[in-house]
Amino acid sequence: MKEERRTEIAKDIASDIIAGLLIAIGVYNLASAAEFPLPGVGGIALLLYQLFGLPIGLMTIVLNIPITLCTYRILGKRFFLKSVKSILISSVIMDLIAPLFPIFTIDRMLAALCCGVLSGAGYAMIFMRGSSTGGTDFISMAIRAKRPHLSIGTIIFFLDLIVIFPGAALVSGDLESLIYGIIIAYLTAAVTDKMMYGTSRGKVALIVTNKSAEVCERINDAFDRGATILKGKGSYTLVDRDVVMCACSTRQMYGIRKLIKEIDPKSFLVIMDSSDVVGEGFQSE
Repeated sequence: MKEERRTEIAKDIASDIIAGLLIAIGVYNLASAAEFPLPGVGGIALLLYQLFGLPIGLMTIVLNIPITLCTYRILGKRFFLKSVKSILISSVIMDLIAPLFPIFTIDRMLAALCCGVLSGAGYAMIFMRGSSTGGTDFISMAIRAKRPHLSIGTIIFFLDLIVIFPGAALVSGDLESLIYGIIIAYLTAAVTDKMMYGTSRGKVALIVTNKSAEVCERINDAFDRGATILKGKGSYTLVDRDVVMCACSTRQMYGIRKLIKEIDPKSFLVIMDSSDVVGEGFQSE
């Protein structure tokens, strides 16, 4: 048990270091030079750096203190301690490691795209380890604890807009910077959600048929995919019917759809998008 615990801690620290580097490069080496207004507490810390030269990482820690005190009870001790670790590691990397890399003075649109993708990937890595970088992350996780049907990326995006608008006005004062800030916020949220929920995107088919056994056998033979037979009942006829559920990749669904119609032309087929599939034949937990 102790060995497993040490392994988990090592994975957490390694993830925090890689994620911290991605976020720091996006913020310090890309956004600061381009004078982008960034979202969240990190955006406020960047604003203080741009206006007064205050260290981004140190200001991130200072700004997180009141937010941490307000959300501690909702998020719990374990999440709090893991997040403190992530905040400290990412802040140290921001102030001590990122300045060792060159400041990238590339095209502003390219800088915005890179910043959004790198930051989103970094935040997703931290979230996937059950941790956070604090700030609006704490607020978003607290909201999600109360409203679990909302995605983290969506919550973060709307919270971040609150910081982007005044940031753009104070730093550059032009509409172009505001637009870039919104692009970064959207990309960060989209990449975060994609990495957390969309790594095994595919399709799910629900097939109402009188030939469920043959359907399952043919799907398995042709596509090496298992299926599950569910029991259903027609709401109008009240006749018992079998419903075959099959998860597969997007590419396989066309062939399965064609196969179903060959087996049972009278079948009723519903095809749905699946943002993530976990289990045998797909990714592990």
